[in-house]
Amino acid sequence: MPSNAPAPLLDVRELSVSFRSRGRMIPVVERVSFTLHEGEILGLVGESGSGKSVTAMALMGLIDTPGVQISGSVLFQGHELVGMGQRQLRRLRGSRIAMIFQDPMTAFTPVYTVGWQIDEQILAHERVSRKQARARTITLLGDMGVPDPARTADSYPHQLSGGMRQRAMIAMALSCNPALLIADEPTTALDVTVQAQILDLMRNLRTTYGSAVLLITHDMGVVAETCDNTFVLYSGRMAETGPTSAVFARPGHPYTAALLASIPPMDGPRPHRLPAIAGLPPAPLERPAGCAFAPRCSYAHAACLPAPPPALVRVGTAHQAACVLPLEGTPLTPSVMGRDAA
Repeated sequence: MPSNAPAPLLDVRELSVSFRSRGRMIPVVERVSFTLHEGEILGLVGESGSGKSVTAMALMGLIDTPGVQISGSVLFQGHELVGMGQRQLRRLRGSRIAMIFQDPMTAFTPVYTVGWQIDEQILAHERVSRKQARARTITLLGDMGVPDPARTADSYPHQLSGGMRQRAMIAMALSCNPALLIADEPTTALDVTVQAQILDLMRNLRTTYGSAVLLITHDMGVVAETCDNTFVLYSGRMAETGPTSAVFARPGHPYTAALLASIPPMDGPRPHRLPAIAGLPPAPLERPAGCAFAPRCSYAHAACLPAPPPALVRVGTAHQAACVLPLEGTPLTPSVMGRDAA
């Protein structure tokens, strides 16, 4: 029977990104699959070097390194992005898909005012006058909570604080009402108060602008506050995916459990120190044949070493993990993983 479920806004299937190194192709992102629906906030989680930003750049068609190989399928509103020409991608970028970059100071051009740069994005995609573009820029900056938006529009990036630059970057991303917003670590290097304000803005995007959001972060606390669903990436491979509430309540992969264990508790006795994951993620050239997390995992055993699990294992409804432990019935909780890691 045909399904009545709406088609996803973004449907990523078996996405792989490989770079040439030492005479061979090295996979940095391997066979990543996920979906994102209209109005949904999906958290893409992992340590630095896990492939989060490379995945986002591949979705946007922004990887132009000579010799790079990108395979798989990325369907956005029914259009295949992998292999799409740069002219078509430029029409989509900024208008239908927008990105908030990790460091707004380097993302903005330093020799032009913030307002001029937002104006130019609007003028590049819509038939409006410069006066109309500036009026929309000032309105957007005001919507983002920028005080005195007209004055801010006439300021250069270096004249703004980190929080103001981040708000201006979000305003630029939303200037043409994109259907999909990719936010790469939008709260990095911001103080706690400004982080909370930026996250409130992110949550309001779907109601105010109808945007779906792919939120890239390493902070599980941010995911808990903001995201409907969570996708955990480790060493360029899928580790776990599912509704955020289910992933937090019953993690199916030891890596997810370890990330959750590192969150400071809100109540109870104060721990002597927070649990930490020993070691570092493997470099792509040194990735083991089996589970990439096995060298750092206190649960690793013989079944993990020859090869990664052939398919994601079901943990619960719409909740899957790339681990044999759910099949074996081994419970994984943040507290258990925290004791093992400590």
